[in-house]
Parts: sequence; C-alpha cells; structure tokens
Amino acid sequence: MTGKRKIWHWVVLAALSIIWGTSYILMKEGLKSFSPMQVGSLRIVITFICLLPVIIHNFHRLNKGNLSSIIIIGFLGSGIPAFLFPMAETKISSSLAGMLNTLSPVFTLIIGILVYKRKSIKSQIAGVFLGLLGAAGLLYTGSFSFSTGGLLVVLATLLSGFSSNEVSKVKGMNGLQITSLSFMIISPFAIIYLLSSNLQTVAGTDHWIRNLGCIAILAVMGSATANAMYYLLIRDTSPVFASTVTYFIPIVATMWGIADNEHFSTSMLISIFIIFMGVYIINRPNFFKKKEGKIPDE
Repeated sequence: MTGKRKIWHWVVLAALSIIWGTSYILMKEGLKSFSPMQVGSLRIVITFICLLPVIIHNFHRLNKGNLSSIIIIGFLGSGIPAFLFPMAETKISSSLAGMLNTLSPVFTLIIGILVYKRKSIKSQIAGVFLGLLGAAGLLYTGSFSFSTGGLLVVLATLLSGFSSNEVSKVKGMNGLQITSLSFMIISPFAIIYLLSSNLQTVAGTDHWIRNLGCIAILAVMGSATANAMYYLLIRDTSPVFASTVTYFIPIVATMWGIADNEHFSTSMLISIFIIFMGVYIINRPNFFKKKEGKIPDE
C-alpha cells in the first residue's frame, strides 16, 4: 500500500519496538524465580487467557482446511520459541538474544525459497549471506566454537521462518484470528506442564510476585497486544514498512542490557550492523538495480 505515513503509524512502530525490545529483559527477570520451561508455559497460558474472547468468537473458523497450518503456526511460531528464548537467556545476555532475533526475516526468506518454493532474486540471496555472516559473528566465542545459548535463539528464528511462511497459506482469517487460534492449540500442553511442575519452590524465591508480573507483562503486551498492533500496521501500511520494526528491537534490547550491566563489545556492534544490512537488502528487491524513477512501496 502506498501513501503518506500518518503520525499514528510511527507511534505504533515505536510502541512495537519498545514492547518487543523489552521482552528479553522481562524474560531475564522472570527467570530469577521461574525455570525456563515455566516462563515459556506461563507466557503461553496468560496469552491464551487474554485472547480467549477472540478465540470463542472465531472458533468456528477452524476447519480441516486450515487446521494443519494453525498447528504449525502455533508450535513453530509461538510454542517452541516461547521455551527456547528463556532457555537461551540462561546462557547468554538478553541484549544478545534481541540482536540474534533479527535473523527472523533472513530465515523467513530461506525457508520460503527452499520449502515453500518461493522465487528469489540476487539481492535477497546477498541479504541472506550478510545476515548469516553477522549472526556467525555474534555467535562466535573463539577457537571455532559457538555459543550454545545463541544457537537456541537461531533455532527459534528458524522455526519462526516456517511459521511466517505458513501464515500466507491460511485463507479467510486475519492475523489476530490466526494468532488466537494457534494459542488455543498450544495452551493445553503449557497448562499440563505448569500443573505438573514444582511451582511451590517459586514461593521461596525473592520477589517472585514481581517476577511473575514481568512474565504477565511479557504475555499481555509482548504476545497478545503487540501481535494485534503489528497486524494492524501491516493492514494499514505495508509489510515492508511494518518489518522495519526489526531494526529497532535490538536497539531497545541492547539499551535494557546496558542498563542491567550486560556485556557489550565493538565486535557485537559490527555484527549487528552486518545483520541490519542483510535485512535491509532482503526488503529492497531493487537494491542492485539502477533506480529509474521512484520505486513504490510494496
């Protein structure tokens, strides 16, 4: 969609950057009282409760034609990553997790080409190469070894790539409806795990209520509200404009990390810049072509 950007478009973009950029430090706080599996389960269950009115209103839209896609989107896009990110943050900083999450558009393109048979162009291939190169720089720990925590985030973004491509196959539902029904699918597993986990030990940790509040904010704002805002932005502008949130999330995550005394080096700055360049090129199909007049927004 073309047209002049409205003030509220930029306000929503800024809000998304702050919400999703803050999610990594919220996970870190939640981990002070809860295990990574508990953090992931609580995030899913609380999000499910928030989206319950939408689920009830749109349950009839679930049918044999879209059930398999909703299952894929639920488990690969929201379910498994909800556990991988807190697991990763027991090994790496929240700011590094935010930086590595910028790989999502890179893997979305790779999976689209290899699995969903989408067409690609030279600029996109170059963007993928730069993105992976930057990620390798962030993951490299010396002596040809890589951070296991960072690899968990890479796996989460890889799974997200499958989910993002699968969304386009779902017909007759908007983004919020897809999100709500996908959380309905995965929530029983999270509920069963929570009931079987030892939640009594949580009460013995300091500030556990505060840390539970951080997880609740993560679920309500980072999963339910932010997804609705993101789909609204796509509908009223374009996927290209909405995807620019990818550039700002790691900036917010890094700022929170620095405020929490996390390590930040020049090499990390260089690596994230390389990823930014890769994502930018992926979103600019005519990057290597000579501009002939103004290229409209996609």
